[in-house]
Amino acid sequence: MTEYFPGFGNHVSTEAVPGALPIGRNSPQKPPFGLYAEQLSGTAFTAPRAENKRSWLYRLRPSAEHPPFTRYQGATNFSPATPEAPLPPNRLRWDPIAAPAPGTDLIDGMTTMLVNRDPADLEGVVVHVYAANTDMETRVFFDADGELLFIPQAGRLALLTEMGRIDIEPGQIALIPRGVRFRALLPDGEARGYVAENYGALFRLPDLGPIGANGLANPRDFETPAAWFEDRDEPFEVVQKHLGNLWTTTLAHSPLDVVAWHGNLAPCRYDLARFNTMNTVSYDHPDPSIFTVLTSPSDVPGRANADFVIFPPRWMVAEDTFRPPWFHRNIMSEAMGLIHGAYDAKADGFAPGGISLHNLMAGHGPDVTSWEGATNATLKPHKIESTMAFMVETCWPYRPTKFARDHAQPDYDAAWAGFPKAKLP
Repeated sequence: MTEYFPGFGNHVSTEAVPGALPIGRNSPQKPPFGLYAEQLSGTAFTAPRAENKRSWLYRLRPSAEHPPFTRYQGATNFSPATPEAPLPPNRLRWDPIAAPAPGTDLIDGMTTMLVNRDPADLEGVVVHVYAANTDMETRVFFDADGELLFIPQAGRLALLTEMGRIDIEPGQIALIPRGVRFRALLPDGEARGYVAENYGALFRLPDLGPIGANGLANPRDFETPAAWFEDRDEPFEVVQKHLGNLWTTTLAHSPLDVVAWHGNLAPCRYDLARFNTMNTVSYDHPDPSIFTVLTSPSDVPGRANADFVIFPPRWMVAEDTFRPPWFHRNIMSEAMGLIHGAYDAKADGFAPGGISLHNLMAGHGPDVTSWEGATNATLKPHKIESTMAFMVETCWPYRPTKFARDHAQPDYDAAWAGFPKAKLP
């Protein structure tokens, strides 16, 4: 069983072999057992101490030892270029993607749906979906463009990373830092889900402001794995995402060979059921920012490069209030996914594994059926149960990829047809 350390962004010291961690030196002249010292930096060297993220890895071989990379020819739907065609302001929605062909692993089973910004800008966020049915046995992936937030929808994932093993299932998430190598196993034989790829500032816990010291996602509920490594001398393919393209090379050994490490940049997992939901106990409907789990800030205070927001089971008690999400237009762009259950603003058409997109200033809200039900409901304390939806919100407009444009539902606008005109006196 994997050992985990609690806490988000805490400094962790861990070794898979006793005595592998140097004492008092990050890069001693002779690390224990002839290991190689290597620093993994998630921020600039000169970032303020409170924001500086880095870890020291002690490994069997340096990661610099590899042949040249060449273009990878697989994963044809993974990370295509940003479309250059004019972006219509239309609202869009997608059904879950089709089942993959047999023998499809996590990387070849990745489909990019929504993109913004160039990864070279060090800003922006991308939304992918994945559907896989084969383990990555001798293949490893890493992303030089951004950190990866895995959001399983069906089936478990075992993410074997350089810095430890992370096991997640639907209802949990895993965050893999930029540059960390990993391979994915499928304990259930197949898996589906979503991935948010963050090009910008590292995801962090949001400030709580007037909420106070407690609430939302508690730092102690995030879990970082203990050191783990594999010593396998056989061919391993390494696939790298770099500036939006995929590249490949082959090593004579597994690169997941970090025997010990210490630092505050590491993969972690979080159980969404532990989110401490805030809500009103009087009237009116708070903004959905009260459901933010993780945020990546932009250079403009209060305007996020990316927010990961969830809509979990919760009590609704507000008086004289329209309780589902109200009609609104927003400066932020919203990509929404559904892990399980039903979303309270849509009666049908939004299935687990699907996506909806409401770009900046696109009017949206509940459909007619949901609006009528909420308008005429007898208001009493009510608990929303058996559901988990999420949103990846960003200040940058999303652009659907060609695959996404070709596979969008043709009649999503009909969700807002048929509203009766208000009757003035």
